[in-house]
Amino acid sequence: ILKFLQDEIPEGLLRLPGPKPLPIIGNVLEVGSRPYLSLTAMSKRYGNIFQIQIGMRPVVVLSGIETVRQALVKQGDEFAGRPDLYSFRFVNDGKSLAFSTDQAGVWRARRKLAYSALRSFSALEGTVPQYSCVLEEHICKEGEYLIKQLNTVMKADGSFDPFRHIVVSVANVICGMCFGRRYDHNDQELLSLVTLSDEFGQVVGSGNPADFIPLLQYLPSRTMKNFKSINARFNAFVQKIVSEHYTTFNKDNIRDITDSLIDHCEDRKLDENSNIQMSDEKIVGIVNDLFGAGFDTVSTALSWSVMYLVAHPEVQDRLHQELKDHVGLDRSPLLSDRPKLLFLEAFILELFRHSSFLPFTIPHCTSKNTSLNGYYIPKDTCVFINQWQINHDPELWKDPTVFNPDRFLSADGTELNKLEGEKVMIFGLGKRRCIGEVI
Repeated sequence: ILKFLQDEIPEGLLRLPGPKPLPIIGNVLEVGSRPYLSLTAMSKRYGNIFQIQIGMRPVVVLSGIETVRQALVKQGDEFAGRPDLYSFRFVNDGKSLAFSTDQAGVWRARRKLAYSALRSFSALEGTVPQYSCVLEEHICKEGEYLIKQLNTVMKADGSFDPFRHIVVSVANVICGMCFGRRYDHNDQELLSLVTLSDEFGQVVGSGNPADFIPLLQYLPSRTMKNFKSINARFNAFVQKIVSEHYTTFNKDNIRDITDSLIDHCEDRKLDENSNIQMSDEKIVGIVNDLFGAGFDTVSTALSWSVMYLVAHPEVQDRLHQELKDHVGLDRSPLLSDRPKLLFLEAFILELFRHSSFLPFTIPHCTSKNTSLNGYYIPKDTCVFINQWQINHDPELWKDPTVFNPDRFLSADGTELNKLEGEKVMIFGLGKRRCIGEVI
């Protein structure tokens, strides 16, 4: 009877299409190990809105750029929630800006705080006049050090694994942004942070069956034990640094994002829109989120860029020539050079599109009973956004499987096609769009 009542569709709306699920496991076998491909194939059969079942949890899958814009932008409030997945409760002790199921007023207040802190930090002046801001200084200096490291390793060994060096350099930049400190590449504290982040990614990437089969929450799980331990260790590390920042905080000398967050909280203990108290714990959670999200995505993007340069030497040659012509070889590129480096911009956009290394956004959740394109979607339904499908949609892109940066340039190569660039899905859309996009 309960199932019948739950499945009752309001008059005038349609039931969601989708494959028939098996008992207990749902459509897990059909989804397989590469869900971005299997769900893209299903969208060709069932349309841009359909429902699958993972374990015992119904999941609505959205594809197609117009459908996703309708849900996340035009009906943004209705699709801005996060599902109450079991593993989400242990990310930042349940206080994560990105994963928490907090009510709208709470996460919006924290998002506003994090966004303001990022903007304030990005405007801080560098210690050397040649840099427009402290962020640019962090990146340029670390980039120069990375090149020296790679040259040293190449001379000594004749070859190297770029990923290890990229990861450590990116971690150093994020540490500089969040904590105001730079580490030696062999520093044990830095390497332990890199290891923690890598372990987190491996556990999350392998999936957690308890998120979709609730009974498994009560059974022993080595994966969940490791996941809780990783989060606890990282939280303890960030808590220690935030405590040190409170001790040495000087409103007239903002050193990093942590200082900027403290400053914003000191200025207004209550957010004027939601009247939500901003506790020290929330600051730890926001710093934790900013470090984790920034570190993993940037290191992954840079690693993919190396792969594309190796696979497409003609692209590498064009990029080198553009840098040589507009920057020269006697200094590092600066933010002020960006308007002149059109092929580099096009390369980055095509890297985002073709690799789609973030094939899905963090899952969304409906905040109320709603409808989308005529289909009924109940409150608290988990929603997957298939970014990979949008970035490889033949209706949006000519030859979507081909890596071609020129698709984002005018015919004569003198202008960037911003309308094409806006179709690339990598930062999500709407109220949950990645706040790191501003930097």
